[in-house]
Amino acid sequence: MSTKCRNGRIQPRPSQGLKWISALLLLCALTGCGGHPKNVLIPVADSAPNATKVEMLVTTTRTRSKIEGEMFTGERALAPAFADITVSIPPANVRKIGEVAWPRRLPSNPATDFATLKADEITRDDAKKWLSASVRKSRDRSVLVFIHGFNNRFEDSVYRFAQIVKDSGVHSAPVLVTWPSRGSLLAYGYDRESTNYTRNALETLFQYLAKDPEVKEVSILAHSMGNWLALEALRQMAIRNGRLPAKFENVMLASPDVDVDVFRQQIVDMGKQHPKFTLFVSRDDRALAVSRRVWGDVARLGAIDPEQAPFKKELADSQITVIDLTKVKAGDKLNHGKFAESPEVVQLIGARISDGQTLTDSKVGLGDKILAATTSTAAAAGSAAGLILAAPVAVVDADTRDNYAGQVSGLTGPVGRQPRAPDCIAAGRSKESCRQ
Repeated sequence: MSTKCRNGRIQPRPSQGLKWISALLLLCALTGCGGHPKNVLIPVADSAPNATKVEMLVTTTRTRSKIEGEMFTGERALAPAFADITVSIPPANVRKIGEVAWPRRLPSNPATDFATLKADEITRDDAKKWLSASVRKSRDRSVLVFIHGFNNRFEDSVYRFAQIVKDSGVHSAPVLVTWPSRGSLLAYGYDRESTNYTRNALETLFQYLAKDPEVKEVSILAHSMGNWLALEALRQMAIRNGRLPAKFENVMLASPDVDVDVFRQQIVDMGKQHPKFTLFVSRDDRALAVSRRVWGDVARLGAIDPEQAPFKKELADSQITVIDLTKVKAGDKLNHGKFAESPEVVQLIGARISDGQTLTDSKVGLGDKILAATTSTAAAAGSAAGLILAAPVAVVDADTRDNYAGQVSGLTGPVGRQPRAPDCIAAGRSKESCRQ
């Protein structure tokens, strides 16, 4: 980034302004500059008789939110929490398969929008009872566990999973695992460490499902960074138990943001008895192209060419089925969410589960988009340098301001927050100054 210093301040050179404007116009054209209402988890009346209800069990390592309709934040909790959530999905004539029909305004209208009918936090014992009842209603006593990817608010993962359950046609008991993501492209490093933070909690869930005699089959669907979490929990479980349980039949890896070299070792550590892996790849995945630069130019598993050496032989030797989505045109503009947004692919996932998840729906600000598009600065994500890049747009763009404020708090801690009025006055400032 070309800049010059004047009076101790970093300022862009005159030519840089045109580059910023060009980038803004291009990114608006590619991804759109709109958004959707936040905090949609406020239950509404069931007023659409033709809508479909998706009930799910949620387990999360996120911190509880004090904001109505948000339920859980992107910060890390000391212990897992559980929730019983029901989402209403509007009739097929008002929504395309693969689409999350976000409400245009609140409260949601179940006739046209995804709407929350129930969102109750429950105890661990109640979660066990919910799972038992749901498994007994399943045709094959099966469970589907979904683990979302990078840059997802709690509500994003809930609505996306509801869409996947509905559009795939699965009849398994749906369990959503949602880990602490701050829902910002600026928080890549924080999100990555949050997956590590959640490994033990996810393994605990897997161990419970393995021991539950009512559960006859477990399928796992992970997306993007969530694949790292899924693979690490399975690896831990295999090492602890000596092998993975036979009831863990299907593991579907969608656009995995995982180092190919590390994946090789994870598969080895799981042993010879491992689930049937299905790998969804797309060589035009722009999000994984950025991730590759962040992680030292090592190929990401979700963007490999499965027909090229050494991948073709290695995948065959490990009996990993590969579905190449490169030519599929559905999905978000980064080509990172094809598996959930292509009608054919999401139905294929449902068929695979019966036979044997844009996934980033957060409100992304223009500053976030600029950082993502500027691959030479991708390594600055989540750092002070990343905040400097996003700062100019945060002044004028509300979505960027929301994400920017959260990142400043994450980097600076309590000292970076605005002092409360009593503290401010105690520091010797006037009341008028403190109010400002």
